[in-house]
Amino acid sequence: MAPSRLSDIADIALPTTKSTSATDTVTTLPDTPASSVGSRTFGRSIMNTSLIESKFLSHPEDLGVVAVGFSGGQCKPGVDAAPSALIEAGLLTQIRDELGYNLHGHDTVHLYTDLVPKEDPDYRNMKNPRAVSAVTKKIADQVYNQAKEGRLVLTLGGDHSIAIGTIGGSAKAIRERLGREIAVIWVDAHADINTPETSGSGNIHGMPVSFLTGLAKEDKEDIFGWIKDENRISVKKIVYIGLRDVDAGEKRILRENGIKAFSMFDIDRHGIGRVMEMALGHIGSDTPIHLSFDVDALDPMWAPSTGTPVRGGLTLREGDYICECVHQTGSLVAVDLVEVNPSLAPAEDIGAHETVRAGCSLVRCALGESLL
Repeated sequence: MAPSRLSDIADIALPTTKSTSATDTVTTLPDTPASSVGSRTFGRSIMNTSLIESKFLSHPEDLGVVAVGFSGGQCKPGVDAAPSALIEAGLLTQIRDELGYNLHGHDTVHLYTDLVPKEDPDYRNMKNPRAVSAVTKKIADQVYNQAKEGRLVLTLGGDHSIAIGTIGGSAKAIRERLGREIAVIWVDAHADINTPETSGSGNIHGMPVSFLTGLAKEDKEDIFGWIKDENRISVKKIVYIGLRDVDAGEKRILRENGIKAFSMFDIDRHGIGRVMEMALGHIGSDTPIHLSFDVDALDPMWAPSTGTPVRGGLTLREGDYICECVHQTGSLVAVDLVEVNPSLAPAEDIGAHETVRAGCSLVRCALGESLL
């Protein structure tokens, strides 16, 4: 059993990081050298253990890693520490040594502080609009540079605003490489499809889907004007799973656009197995899938250390099952794990450890770990 399973919670301390520059924090893998900022192969394995044949990856044995320490899409500090916590809990080592992936990308966590302007006033009700725009544009480039090589891309966040960049980057790469649109499976307690005008908080982590689908647009280059058609997805190609805290404006948007969404009511009624059958049936078997998983989709019993926990969510086993099912399609091209916030649990509480362990489990299942 991998060391980051919940049943193995012990005396593993949460990470402390050392800043090496204004933008990056070293999170070096065991037995691999530290590097300066730059993309490279930093974890070489022998054989990928997955038995599933990939439909859309030309190099399924390779994994591009983007570690995003960014919290500017919401107001609670600490979510920027999640990638370091996940990596220091052994996630990348397990992916390399147990699942057999060759790791590419950066072995540093990007903090993007050089992209944050000194002044960033609200615009159209959005908080930190220029910072989030600049960072997500950079993330889009980072993900694109990995995805264009035909490898699976794993992004560790960070708050869910980063999906503007992760999905924008993978959508562009898949269009260029395969001439196809991607589908997105968005696993979350929240729909994150508010427009700036419907948002009650102004936090952009509640708006990424509206920008990605073109329901929200902006001409200003420094406030998401960089998002072009090549970065966008269709409302017909997104499926929600696990919703249970949806704003009134978001409900209206979902209904008016006929967006496929499975709430916790649907999971209670049909069971997670049937819900996944319906979700994947809606997408179809010939569409590349980007899985964006917000850890707050899990019930706080399993993932308490997240910024907006909502009771009545998925069990860890249900979350793992979603990831396993998506992997088994052979259509997976990208994975995001977001909204782990280790700082929200007291130092003496194991809640932060539980949340990190849950996040590691979700990622491993998405990458092909099986029970047998």
